[in-house]
Amino acid sequence: MAPEFAFPIDSSSVIILSKRTVLPDSPSTMADLKLSVSDLPMLSCHYIQKGLFYPKPNIPIPSLLSLLVSSLSRALTIIPAFAGRFTTYPDDRIFISCNDAGVDFYHATAPNLSLSSLLLPSSDTPKPINNLFPMDRTISYQGHFRPLAAFQFTELGDGAVFIGCAVNHAVVDGTSFWHFFNTWAELCRGGSPNPPDFRRNYFGNSNAVLCFATSAGPEVTFPVDAPVRERIFHFSLDAMRLLKSKANRGQNNQKLAVVSGQEAEIWGKQIHDMKINTKGSEISTFQSLCALIWQAVTRARQWLPSDYITTFRMAVNCRHRIEPCVSPNYFGNAIQSTPTRAKVEEVTGKDLRWVAGLLNASVKAHNDTAIRQVVADWEVAPKCFPLGNPDGAVINMGSSNRFPMYEGNDFGWGQPLAVRSGKANKFDGKMSAFPGREGDGSADIEMCLAPETMAALLLDEEFMGFVSDY
Repeated sequence: MAPEFAFPIDSSSVIILSKRTVLPDSPSTMADLKLSVSDLPMLSCHYIQKGLFYPKPNIPIPSLLSLLVSSLSRALTIIPAFAGRFTTYPDDRIFISCNDAGVDFYHATAPNLSLSSLLLPSSDTPKPINNLFPMDRTISYQGHFRPLAAFQFTELGDGAVFIGCAVNHAVVDGTSFWHFFNTWAELCRGGSPNPPDFRRNYFGNSNAVLCFATSAGPEVTFPVDAPVRERIFHFSLDAMRLLKSKANRGQNNQKLAVVSGQEAEIWGKQIHDMKINTKGSEISTFQSLCALIWQAVTRARQWLPSDYITTFRMAVNCRHRIEPCVSPNYFGNAIQSTPTRAKVEEVTGKDLRWVAGLLNASVKAHNDTAIRQVVADWEVAPKCFPLGNPDGAVINMGSSNRFPMYEGNDFGWGQPLAVRSGKANKFDGKMSAFPGREGDGSADIEMCLAPETMAALLLDEEFMGFVSDY
């Protein structure tokens, strides 16, 4: 695991000081893991790139690096799939070979960058953040010959640090990604985390395979160089409460102001009473927020004809939706995309309750029967997931504000300060949900939009009335 020589990525921002291969601290005894019908469609996606900013460590950097590497080695023993590679069998089935080939670990420095220059409130996401992640634009199929995971520890000029991860999307979804991150952090703190569930039989023993025209595999399904503006919008707990109340009570004339103090307690009581009275028909806080976003972004896409169909796609965790339920710690992809469609004039002309109701109905309908129908349809015509926005009228909401991005990710010198993502899988209309750092039910939404759409969105008073600085 000796570090290699230093080389620059971008002399103006980030310099890689060393790169090493980290192996599991014990040989793997795990058999090959077959990619499931939920894993295979992700082979055309970029690696997931997510990471966390931390305050200045109170540990000398050489000691800290040694601790991070040793705990990462132990984490790979608990989750040996990350240290493996893909293998395609003669019958075209693809497996994760847990062969202990290892992961990449980079040590970098960014002397000209600081938290204040990278975590700018009410501003577009600074481009140098992209250089805090390894394996940029790596397609998941390339896990046949590249590491299935890579990690980068970057020291900023003000002493703060960033831990960036890139993980193969055909190996994990967001739930499994953050399970690994939590496992690594817990080991670094001296804990003993439990392993995930590696059983592969939850979605049936499908014989369907994906075949590709060349050995290079698939290409991404969206234009990676199309111009987009990226910004994170913060929605406080009070804003979320107000949105939920509006969606469930249809209060169209409610003043667009965030409630606080005693008013917030009143809203909370009303929502609690609503849960008792609606018997499961309640529109969730997140669905209410998504409805606001769908309306605002559709208004901002001013060129869309009124009778055009716009689509809101939401990533849905299937673990608790199939029968019998999948273990919450299932390791792999257990997500499907739920589309909700409506005319532009309906999304922009009807109230929040109506739009949120559409999203609520789509999510509620995505039960065991619907999930298994998606699988059956895919087996008839296997293909990679068509990530993107081909007609300019789509919103893709990924990640989750319920993921433990802050919770459980203290490596021993303090809680994370902020979560950020790299350039992977970003295009016009791509959204990612993060929990607010407060841990109180607030949320951050990372939005990638065409420049003209973002400009119009920022002038939307109804939308911006719910946004606050993070």
